[in-house]
Amino acid sequence: MKKIKFLTVFAVITGLLLMHSCSEEFLEITPNASLNQTVLGTYDGLDALLVGAYSLLDGVTDNFGWESATSGWVYGSIRGLEANKGTDSGDQPDINPLQTYSETSTNPYLNIKWRATYEGISRANSTILTANIALENGTVTQDEYDYFVNQAKALRGVYHFWAWKLWADRGSNTFVPYVDEETDPKTVVNTEDIRASIISDIEAGTTLDQDMKHIGRFNKTVCQVFLAKAYMNMYEDYSAALNLLSEVESSGKQPAGGDIGLAPHYGDIFDAANRNDIEAIYTVQYSVNDNSGGRNGGWGEVLNFPYKSGASPGGCCGFFNPTQDFVNSFRTGADGLPLIDLAAGTYSYNDEKVTNDQGVALDADYTTYAGNLDPRLDWSVGRRGIPYWDWGPHTGQDWIRDQTYSGPYSPKKQVYKLSQEGSLTEVGNWTSGYTANGYRMIRFADVVLLIAECKAKTGTGDLGLAEVNAIRARAADPTTWVLNDDGTPAAAYVISEYGSFGSAAEAMMAIKFERKLELGQEGHRYYDLQRWGDVVTAGNRILNYEKTMEWGQNLYGGATIGPEDVNFPVPQRQIDVSNGILVQNR
Repeated sequence: MKKIKFLTVFAVITGLLLMHSCSEEFLEITPNASLNQTVLGTYDGLDALLVGAYSLLDGVTDNFGWESATSGWVYGSIRGLEANKGTDSGDQPDINPLQTYSETSTNPYLNIKWRATYEGISRANSTILTANIALENGTVTQDEYDYFVNQAKALRGVYHFWAWKLWADRGSNTFVPYVDEETDPKTVVNTEDIRASIISDIEAGTTLDQDMKHIGRFNKTVCQVFLAKAYMNMYEDYSAALNLLSEVESSGKQPAGGDIGLAPHYGDIFDAANRNDIEAIYTVQYSVNDNSGGRNGGWGEVLNFPYKSGASPGGCCGFFNPTQDFVNSFRTGADGLPLIDLAAGTYSYNDEKVTNDQGVALDADYTTYAGNLDPRLDWSVGRRGIPYWDWGPHTGQDWIRDQTYSGPYSPKKQVYKLSQEGSLTEVGNWTSGYTANGYRMIRFADVVLLIAECKAKTGTGDLGLAEVNAIRARAADPTTWVLNDDGTPAAAYVISEYGSFGSAAEAMMAIKFERKLELGQEGHRYYDLQRWGDVVTAGNRILNYEKTMEWGQNLYGGATIGPEDVNFPVPQRQIDVSNGILVQNR
């Protein structure tokens, strides 16, 4: 959505008028009408305000971008240890403590993320306030009022939900401020449980039509998914979530009325040309070459491309490199199943390392890993010798900025094809990493695996076996694998379906791992670990392994994860500007 600068020009005009007179008579003149009444308090004005509220779904404004990107590459994936920061130690150093769980409340990234989240809330509230005026003045009908307000409330609820996941700590009874259109920001606190308000706001969106006539608007289905996630994360109410998600699965629609379902080909999901295809329940819309200078073109992810100027996708900047633990997770046994023991609750996928080219010269012989792999690996990760979209084989360290710091792998899911450069990428900017490849915020596969989780948690039916196997069956189709130029599979792909789950605990272990494989590098992992109560145990297991890598000590040093790390500290700047009304959550 286009970025909109609100009220700036009007503030300038007001200031100029005041400069022309200082008489009491001038100051006492009653205006004929307010800006909200005459300009914004119309259907078109409200629509513009609502577009502004939607525009923060990517986390980007003129003042911040990758620090607050909603795609979650920093707060979801790097924090979830499925990716490293990448690049080198000196570039964007404020990410370094976020990935080592050593951040403090003064970290600039946290303050920027807070500001972006509450800017979205503010814009939603402006829409509601102005809609109230418009309804009172008769410039919109009741149906039009409901159309705008229910979307704005849903947006407000979703923004608060994201803030809750980042900063709320129920153990210390610190949450996040809830701000609606009537809130006095000078008195708002973060010690009140706001979950009911979040639920109420998102529920307003479930009254929306299925066909909103716009692919970028929330509809009933989108809001049902957000509501289910809120129930799961905030209340552990899996029964309520299952009812919502089951309806989405059976009768849900895209915001513009299109059908939803599993795309036949896993790799096609991430092709920029398919950003609004059947798998995409909700995609945050990006655009390029629209005279915004790239601001609307995935600015939050513009750093996350292989690093070689003029000879790799984006040409910059080498961020967001997958971890070895994430890559190893795709190893499979002779039976085609992940290397985890459901009955014992143990993991063996890190007993052997998927081969990488760490320290291997570009002109040296290099052989890719010969062991069995889940084919989704090579749609998720760029590794030496494996075809990388239509760019040819990934060249390994030639596309890595500093292997000794960031490791040997590249991200892939958000990267555009060579054939799309110039049409689905920004032309004439410092990088073609500004793309139209919108963020798939809600995928159908995400919903399927959430249903599996709810079934396992509630002891329903086969405990989610059918859902997990539906996801794995798609990946097992040989026509969907990454292929060499001669049509042969690029690696030894071996994948199969589970026969059964012996208990709810076994089901949950399989479901958790399946979400890692299916949704990896898409910004979900840390929030999943939060929901499951696994941040400390899973995080330390992965950290201890990553420290053994050639680059591990440079990245992680003595990092450990404790109970205080299941959320982020409240930004000290926000506590300061509140004059101490807001309190720290640690």
